[in-house]
Amino acid sequence: MWQGGDTPGEDLAVITFEHVAKSYPDGTRAVEDFSAEVPVGSTTVLVGSSGCGKTTLLRMVNRMVQPSSGRVLLDGRDVASQDPVTLRRGIGYVMQSGGLLPHRRVLDNIATVPLLEGVSKKDAHGRALELMDLVGLDRSMARRYPHQLSGGQQQRVGVARALAADPAVLLMDEPFAAVDPLVRRDLQQWLLGLQGELGKTVLFITHDIAEALLLGDQILILAPGAQVAQRGTGEEILAQPANDFVRDFVGLAAGERVLHPSGSGDRTVLLDAQGRAVGVLGEPGQHR
Repeated sequence: MWQGGDTPGEDLAVITFEHVAKSYPDGTRAVEDFSAEVPVGSTTVLVGSSGCGKTTLLRMVNRMVQPSSGRVLLDGRDVASQDPVTLRRGIGYVMQSGGLLPHRRVLDNIATVPLLEGVSKKDAHGRALELMDLVGLDRSMARRYPHQLSGGQQQRVGVARALAADPAVLLMDEPFAAVDPLVRRDLQQWLLGLQGELGKTVLFITHDIAEALLLGDQILILAPGAQVAQRGTGEEILAQPANDFVRDFVGLAAGERVLHPSGSGDRTVLLDAQGRAVGVLGEPGQHR
């Protein structure tokens, strides 16, 4: 069975942004001066309001957007020096709409990049079936077309396709934004389990702070122009917000994430600012 082959993605791990900026001919400055590193095998989340530059940054990694200045490096190598087609085939990319080819069946959608890389149809389809197992899709769906799937199923196909060439780097641009809240929560938990198993270097884009807090090993809260308002773990950001912008963005200013203990009953219940029960305090040793 084919196991990924010699693809460009296998040697990529660390993503480094070095003082990148992006300006457009109309004078719009989408990114001011951004520097960051996405560590190996972890999930870094860029979170911010629409128009803050987060998707522009993500698309710099696979050269869908060219920075006006600065560099983006993959394991120390400037992406600008690499052939864009070869580069993109070696990086997993999942977008909000799934981006599936509507005229191709699920199996062929997943096998797209391996087939382009010259892998035999038999091996590419075998790998696609294995990935369907991995992302929780029944193999009976292999012959279906995208329009015959639910939104959540389409997103899983999109992730399977992104993983088909076994890339070390996975770019995810608001991949769960178009599905309903219950499906979104299920996909988030599924992604946590998948990342725990595969250990990819993930750059994840969202405008939802709750999603960022759940998924991010490292979180960068962006202000307009992709200016970093704060970076750190979710715990660090909630415990010590850097400024009023961060405090407001994460909901602390409005009391949305300020919880209070209630001593009633056998366990300590946590209440939100409106006095609504939102959870219970775990027993010692239950938290990670």
